Amino acid sequence: MKYLFSTLIFIHGAIHLLGFVKAFNLANIPQLSAPVSKATGLIWLMVFVLFIVSGIAYLTKHQWWSIVAFVAIILSTFLTILVWKDAKFASIPNIIILVVAGLSLSQVVFNKKVSNEIAQIFEQNAGLQATEVTTERLAVLPSPVAKWLQVSGVVGKEEIHSVWLKQKARIKMKPGQENWIEAIAEQYFTIENPAFVWKVSMNMPPFIKIAGRDMFVDGKGEMLIKMFSLVNIVNEKGMKMDEGTLQRYLGEIVWFPTAALSPHITWEEIDALSAKATMDYKGTKGSGTFHFNENGDFIRYSALRYKGNEPNAKRYEWTIDVNEHAIMNGVKIPVEMTATWKLDEGDWTWLELQIKEIKYNFN
Repeated sequence: MKYLFSTLIFIHGAIHLLGFVKAFNLANIPQLSAPVSKATGLIWLMVFVLFIVSGIAYLTKHQWWSIVAFVAIILSTFLTILVWKDAKFASIPNIIILVVAGLSLSQVVFNKKVSNEIAQIFEQNAGLQATEVTTERLAVLPSPVAKWLQVSGVVGKEEIHSVWLKQKARIKMKPGQENWIEAIAEQYFTIENPAFVWKVSMNMPPFIKIAGRDMFVDGKGEMLIKMFSLVNIVNEKGMKMDEGTLQRYLGEIVWFPTAALSPHITWEEIDALSAKATMDYKGTKGSGTFHFNENGDFIRYSALRYKGNEPNAKRYEWTIDVNEHAIMNGVKIPVEMTATWKLDEGDWTWLELQIKEIKYNFN
């Protein structure tokens, strides 16, 4: 599809040379019956160059290709109107290129918005001095949580204050959906000032591209999902979203275990293999229960979360279950997990997740 579209751009651009050739009498061009002045001929040449440049930029994945294409389309449309009788069908490739360029530009704008949000959460994290995690510091934690941190291998290492990770996922958008949708995602976390930005992209049949962003910043949650990075499918915020997003952050500290020492999180031991965590940050509060096996590995997180953001939305149990652990960057973390809503009509496992890469303290 990529090469087919670029071929369309090149051929459509090359056709504009006909106007230049006719204007300067370089050859007989019977396809253009209307006269073409030399000044207009130079515009035909300019459009040719613009389309070729935009086509090359498209192939080489430069974000600005769509801007060049927009300029070329505007000038091409002007020329088409001047010789409408001969060139009216040129409006068809112009429309095709316009649609693709518009969708590409919307993706650039969406990505820029998310990049700015990521930069903002790390600005709050600038200049932090990380401290070493010692056995003495674990004494304030419930015994199963302290054991988990020891088993994870963070004792003696620098406390984690920023995280980047890459995920591969399979998602079911609604209960009862049969087929999984493949997705890739990146997520950024800060710990001192708890925040995350999660960016996901997925392709839905037949040719629909979905871009999504979840965010937790300053105690507030927000979910944004767009079709072709342009049309809002979901755009939610509010108190229920704040609480649910905080609970998600809380459950995801298992990828950076030193966050268990955060002053914003309090722990209550339930038994030798579980503990309840409550996070309170900037007026938003939520809880979840962490479960561990006999070896001290984290194996499950459960929380009562609002499903949805509607006024009548109810809390349901939301669980994360671990299928596999691995040591990444010297820390043992869960790398294969599933997420499930336990609804009245039955369990809905909506997410299968793999951690492919992770970096700590990179900013």
